[in-house]
Amino acid sequence: MIKYPLLDFPMTVGVTSPSSGVKHYLHSILRDAIKAMNHRGHRVIETPNIWKQNKVRSDSPIKRAEEFMNLFNNDDISIVIPPWGGDLAIEILEYINYESLKTKWIMGYSDISLLLLAITLKTGIATAHGTNFIDMRGSKMDVTTEMWTKVLSTAMYDEVTQYSSEEFQSEWDFNNPTLYVFNFSEKTSWKILGRNTEVSGRLLGGCIDVIRHLIGTEYGNIDKFQREFINSEPILWYFENCSLSPVELKRSIVQMKLAGWFKNCSGILFGRTSVDIAKNDYTIKDVYAEIYEELGLPIIYDIDCGHLPPQMTLINGAWAEVKVVKNKGTLTQKFI
Repeated sequence: MIKYPLLDFPMTVGVTSPSSGVKHYLHSILRDAIKAMNHRGHRVIETPNIWKQNKVRSDSPIKRAEEFMNLFNNDDISIVIPPWGGDLAIEILEYINYESLKTKWIMGYSDISLLLLAITLKTGIATAHGTNFIDMRGSKMDVTTEMWTKVLSTAMYDEVTQYSSEEFQSEWDFNNPTLYVFNFSEKTSWKILGRNTEVSGRLLGGCIDVIRHLIGTEYGNIDKFQREFINSEPILWYFENCSLSPVELKRSIVQMKLAGWFKNCSGILFGRTSVDIAKNDYTIKDVYAEIYEELGLPIIYDIDCGHLPPQMTLINGAWAEVKVVKNKGTLTQKFI
């Protein structure tokens, strides 16, 4: 059975950097995020590594794992939210004591999604793929992003529904943030390959750039997870692509298929991606179409997930029901 943390209020947020810290010239936006969280009535406890960055890391792998474990197992901490992602969260996996992890929320995306998926697969503890701490520094939150507190305060056996956004941000502009931080400019439109407008299953996924590296390791044992925690129920995968070219994305999907990740699968959701560079006219949409044909699974793409915000809060391990009608999406997650 999946173990679901429960977000209580008032909230104490633990901020640590399992991957990248924040360089000195960006400390101001980190301070803004802490102030914004305080203004909302929440306490923030931080580890020293969030203020450091050297050669793509906040600290050594052992120190990053230690600071993460200290926060995660601190009874005063309600939830752990890293500032943002990075590149080498994978280095800390072997230094985490999974057996001692408490049932507590950790939320993030990008490189953090590798840590989220590893924790859920190893322990059965639900983890939250959602907004970064840095991205909550605005005086307001958009409707999609602000759902994170409602989702994470959903009780066991209850359910919560989220709806696709109206608009999304196509480019980052750190120098000109809005009240919501994001600069929304494009109309959101969820798209379907196949006849299925509804799909359901146990949610698992993350940034495909990094979670693909769990294949063949003890941290990516999908068969064991299905047997031990979800009674062999089908998985509804969600992937967001930060920087993989069409051929790199296709190679990754084929590797997942060969590793058995799609043996008991109900469908695949793909987040929006800014990757639009074709190779010999081979595009991301060609990859989606081939996956649909080769795997025979319903494909829904351009969902609210990933590096083109806003994004929904997706719970690894939750039972999810996804519906798309006229390019509008509905996601209901059941904590069962």
